[in-house]
Amino acid sequence: MKNIKQNLLRREIKKIVLLALSLCMLISISGCSNTQSSDLASTASTTSSNGATATVSSDEETSSETSQAETTEESEESTVTEESTEEGTEKMTVQIGDSVFTASLEENIATAELIEMMQEAPITIEMSDYAGFEKVGSLGTSLPTDNSQTTTQAGDIVLYNANQIVIFYGSNTWSYTRLGHIEDTTGLEEALGNGNVTITFSIN
Repeated sequence: MKNIKQNLLRREIKKIVLLALSLCMLISISGCSNTQSSDLASTASTTSSNGATATVSSDEETSSETSQAETTEESEESTVTEESTEEGTEKMTVQIGDSVFTASLEENIATAELIEMMQEAPITIEMSDYAGFEKVGSLGTSLPTDNSQTTTQAGDIVLYNANQIVIFYGSNTWSYTRLGHIEDTTGLEEALGNGNVTITFSIN
């Protein structure tokens, strides 16, 4: 009887030990699983963050390259425009006695016809002083007008009343068609003088 009790006791102890071992194993497996899940989540988060960073960096580089390309293109267009403007501006020679000046011509219908006239032969006009700020003389023919209210300055050449050429050595505000402007007005007022003067206009 005593042996039977001991055997039963041993069996119970084995069961308890086995149960305890099983619980320990379950706890250990559960802990490993959680750790692996945490590691996987951390890795995925890092990968996603790196991917996002790489995407942002790539977008920034693309934006920078596009901006540089646009700036270069704008600079090239500006240079071409400036060169085209310089090459396309017609020049006119204005001779007053022994003094010679160069004028840049406007682009309008009046200057287009004036250029055609000068290409046939230089235009010489007897001009008189008016109001102490301009010389005016008849062209002998009428040109098409493109009048606008204008405040002139020294060196401006305008068309007045369709058939009058005016050169300013002072300033005035009136409705004129702009023809051109003398680039360097040094000595202009002295060359024009106080009375009548003969001026020859020719195309360069």
